[in-house]
Amino acid sequence: MNAFSVFCLIATLSLPAAAMTKNITTRSAGDVQLYCPNTNGWNFSISQQNSDGFESIKIELSHSEPTSPPAFNVSFSKPLGDVRYLWHANDDGRCALLPSWLKKYHSDIASGVPVYTFLNNSNANRLTFAVSEPFRNIEAVAGAVEDDALIEGKLSFFSTPEAPITHYCTEIRFDASNRFYGDAIKDAVKWISDRCGITSAPVPDTAFDPLYSTWYQFHQQVNAEEIEKECSLAASMGMKTIILDDGWQTGDNNRGYAYCGDWEVYSGKIPNMAQHVRNVHNLGLKYMIWYSVPFIGFKSKSHDRFKNMYLTNRNDRNVLDPRFPEVREFLCSTYEKALKDWDVDGFKLDFIDEFKINGIDPAIEQCYAGRDIKSLPESVDTLMTQIRKRLEKIRPDILIEFRQKYIGPAIRQYGNMLRANDCPCDARGNKSRIASLRLTSGNTAVHSDMLEWNVTDTPETASQHILSAIFGVIQYSMNLQKLPDSHKKMMKHWIDFSQKHRTTLLHSEFRPYFPQSGYPVIEAESKSELIIATYESDRIISLKPTDKTIYILNATDSGDIPVELQSGSKQGEVFDTFGNSIRACKLHSGIKRISIPMGGYIVISNA
Repeated sequence: MNAFSVFCLIATLSLPAAAMTKNITTRSAGDVQLYCPNTNGWNFSISQQNSDGFESIKIELSHSEPTSPPAFNVSFSKPLGDVRYLWHANDDGRCALLPSWLKKYHSDIASGVPVYTFLNNSNANRLTFAVSEPFRNIEAVAGAVEDDALIEGKLSFFSTPEAPITHYCTEIRFDASNRFYGDAIKDAVKWISDRCGITSAPVPDTAFDPLYSTWYQFHQQVNAEEIEKECSLAASMGMKTIILDDGWQTGDNNRGYAYCGDWEVYSGKIPNMAQHVRNVHNLGLKYMIWYSVPFIGFKSKSHDRFKNMYLTNRNDRNVLDPRFPEVREFLCSTYEKALKDWDVDGFKLDFIDEFKINGIDPAIEQCYAGRDIKSLPESVDTLMTQIRKRLEKIRPDILIEFRQKYIGPAIRQYGNMLRANDCPCDARGNKSRIASLRLTSGNTAVHSDMLEWNVTDTPETASQHILSAIFGVIQYSMNLQKLPDSHKKMMKHWIDFSQKHRTTLLHSEFRPYFPQSGYPVIEAESKSELIIATYESDRIISLKPTDKTIYILNATDSGDIPVELQSGSKQGEVFDTFGNSIRACKLHSGIKRISIPMGGYIVISNA
């Protein structure tokens, strides 16, 4: 290399990165800035659209040849005003307005929803922003700016490895309408689905049936005989489905995943799976079964089979890379075989959120060898779409459950049941998770985390777990054979109540109030009735004039709750937690504390 060539090389290496900044002004979010520190030859364009009372900006990237897209971000800030809280899908009912530098939020195909809402003390939306990107990783910063008392948001794109492409397009929606925050969230989620052409999986009515899970009372120590005894009791109480959770596939009960991946029934626990499922069917229950989708344990026979087809390298199990066609076929055929051989009714497909790359993508070092899809989100989409279609071909009404935090519009294409993330014994956490899921899940069935309480609890105390989950499909995970008769009687009543009022509780207008306080009041309203649950004893329940029958459920620790009748008079009837009528009462305009047993309720109708 001559001296001139060396000089040119040094000059080239010292050239600054081709940074790019573009600005656009919006009414809702003020000045919005698009910034890319190094375009790497990519062309950017940004445009603005106004429609239906909200604004959106459209961002397009293009390149002449397949190239990994550059990292870029979009940011905005505006005066604080009366903004006091920030809602996001995985908040679990805290909604703290943190300094914007303190925390990053995250969404992708298997985690969260790219929707963020600033709201005030009165449940009113102040700014909801959303991204039409439910598949790829989006990092978000949102919160308060301490320097000038502002709120700000920043969305980062392509901050994780991405396969080469030639074109990318996304939109960001800003909604500053003054309305109930929950309506703004629902509209934003629907907008993402509409923009991306996403159609949610069909939801059979059975997805809304009360359900029994083996997890909390058995953990991995399951066996056919005990399960069938539990199913007999569950059916007599009104439950319609059972989920057999982890443990059926291994004799090891140490709660790890080292033996996952072969998916052969451990005969020491269930000698004949097909006959066991038939026995449960004969009791009147549908049967679902658990799988940890991406895990291949180190002690499984399948582990060496998928050498060099993993995304991770862990101590007890690895995560499969679905970009390999062999991986996708293995997983699809595994569930097909179970469906055909055992005649199960559905699957609990767990740990989808583990399909991710931490650090360097192993495919880059291997030059994508053996992978027919380069993009990880695209391969997950392909895998889950294939699973659903192949199972539906065998059983059109197949039940498929996923778990928070893989809850977004994309994941709803593949399953029809979304369960609140694990929160054993945590009634408040269960309530908050269900409420958040109801706001983002459209017509998909939202399920509680499995309920459990101590057998020495009073029926009234135990009922609080049920009332905290009453606006979702309740999954029970108590050992029914060990429950006192009083608990069973209480459960039977609330299962009957949830089914009698199923349309209102699960399919009608849903309004969870004050998310910053963990949703202390939740309402569901249909054409004929209004059901209100109160979880704080001093929270006044204010009733507007209506001809509908009103149910107020007392989920507090108190034996009375304050009720305000804004006008007129009403007739009330009070019930205990077993559904027994205790007394009648008259309600007049004004505020009055009404005696309602803990775990009980009042039915209010026209006088």
